[in-house]
Amino acid sequence: MMDSVIDSRPQLADPAAVARLYGEPLFSLPQDLYIPPDALEVFLETFEGPLDLLLYLIRKQNFNVLDIPMAQVTEQYLSYVEQIRNQNLELAGEYLLMAAMLIEIKSRMLLPVKKTDTGEEPEDPRAELVRRLLEYERMKLAAQKLDALPRIGRDFLPARALMDLRVERMLPEVSAADLRDAWRDILRRARLNAHHRITRESLSVREHMTLILRRLSNVRFMEFSQLFMERVEQGEPAAIIVVHFLAMLELARESLLEITQAEAYAPIYVRLSYTAAAA
Repeated sequence: MMDSVIDSRPQLADPAAVARLYGEPLFSLPQDLYIPPDALEVFLETFEGPLDLLLYLIRKQNFNVLDIPMAQVTEQYLSYVEQIRNQNLELAGEYLLMAAMLIEIKSRMLLPVKKTDTGEEPEDPRAELVRRLLEYERMKLAAQKLDALPRIGRDFLPARALMDLRVERMLPEVSAADLRDAWRDILRRARLNAHHRITRESLSVREHMTLILRRLSNVRFMEFSQLFMERVEQGEPAAIIVVHFLAMLELARESLLEITQAEAYAPIYVRLSYTAAAA
């Protein structure tokens, strides 16, 4: 599976060629061509370290990583490192260390194989190198998969939007249930202060509408109960208070009077509609 991975590493230069032009070896440089002293540093920096270079040489030639031909790989490795050793010795230091390790393994493989005291076959000198190469290749493939994942700031940007929120305070509406409860409280107080009288009188809703308009003309707001308290305290019968309440409802229906409340469960107020509009 590892052999099928497409390798984008540049091919090693021909030892006899000084450069490659469109894939063809170039054996002599033009007389007017200037090569900067540090130009060869690019060849070494294309690899991420000695293991990367060594793995490239093995995979490029389809060698079995479990059975590395040490002589051939070591020769190619030393040929590559020699190209850059005189240009940047500090950068090539770790590559030279790997070269020494390859030479040591090659030398140990040339020695005759001796069995151990227990009669077992000795460990292959390439075993430690193979383990490091396989571990490095697994990490490298994992890093390539991680790098291929979409990355914020590189492959996409987070969506952003400005929200212009305007919050307006909405006054609670006076429901029929609130008005009913307030009216029941008025009736309860009226019964407590009612006097027993036997009279006959005609009650006019229009007359009480005029009384309410006249009473509210000098104030901006009036509490709902205060609109009836004067008559309740005078002990007027419940019939008059009922007519007074009907007069208030008629004014509200004709949009001459507003019934408001600052918040839920707060006292109910009444006011003239045209006075509020003028304010």
